[in-house]
Order: sequence, then structure tokens, then C-alpha cells
Amino acid sequence: MKNEKLKKLILCAVFVDLIAAGAFMRIPIPVVPFTLQYLFTMLAGLLLGGRLGGTAVSVYVILGLIGLPIFTQGGGPGYLAQPTFGYLVGFAAGAYLTGKIANQVEKPGYKRLLIANFVGLAVVYAFGMIYYYFVSNYYLNVPIEVWPLFLYCFILAVPGDVLLCFAGAFLSKRLIPILKPERMS
Repeated sequence: MKNEKLKKLILCAVFVDLIAAGAFMRIPIPVVPFTLQYLFTMLAGLLLGGRLGGTAVSVYVILGLIGLPIFTQGGGPGYLAQPTFGYLVGFAAGAYLTGKIANQVEKPGYKRLLIANFVGLAVVYAFGMIYYYFVSNYYLNVPIEVWPLFLYCFILAVPGDVLLCFAGAFLSKRLIPILKPERMS
């Protein structure tokens, strides 16, 4: 029991580190940069389960908000005023939901993993785009209409994340038996 708790704690910490590293592995595109954060938040949900995956992402967000420069543009409580902060909240909710869907069965197949990944991706974009719209229009007074929001915050960004959904399903299908050997017995 003690070893299992330690294993979970270590895996959560590893995913916090991977998500932070993923923030700096980026391809600059207008408005919302493409990073590998989504891959690591998705894998947290798939490999740790909904509760622990969501917890790992939430710890990452909290660490960034208290001032560690682990977000793509730094960190600190002022990051709440960044229009892209909603994507970070979406990462936590998406990891939770991805993990819940994928781990409903003992040995998830590619189809279940992909469905979980795409549902999580939809959650990330919903949180991200809604937050972006409201912060830009009502807090920063930098109006953005729905079409430009959809173009810059979805159309330009989603193709890379779709590829990450496939990569996440592929990786998790291979990593689940390693991280959760009891599932294979």
C-alpha cells in the first residue's frame, strides 16, 4: 500500500515536470502557441487515471500561479489576466475527463483511447476559447469577434493537437502495460 502511494506521488511529480517542459517545446503560431503541453496533460489522464491525472495538471497550474516560471509566458498570479489561461484550466479538466473515459475498462483499445483524447481536446478548447473571449473583450478591452477567435484559437491550433491525440493513444497503449502491470494479469 505504501509503495503504491509512493509510486502515484512520483508519477504525478513526473507529469508535472513533463507538462512544464512541454510548455517550452513550442511552435510559434499567432495568438495561441502550439506546445507539447497537451500531449503530456493527455498522457497524465490516460496513464494515471482521471483523478490523479487531473491532480497532476492542477498542481502544475498552481505552481505556475504561485510564481514558478513554468507557463509558456512565465508565471505568477497575473497570469490569470492572460487570455490563454483558460487553456490551462482546460488541461486539468481535459486530463480528468480523458482519464475517466479511457480507464472505464481494464484494457482500453485504440478506439477508446482516441475517443478519450478527442473528448479531452474538446474540453481544452472549450475552456480556452471561452476564457480567451471573455478576458479579451471584458477585462483587457481588446475586442475579438467570434470568427477571429475561432480562426486563431481553433483552426490554426487544432491540427497539431489532433496529431497529438493519435500520438497519445499510440504511446499510452504501449505504456499502460508497463505502468499498470496488474491490468495485464
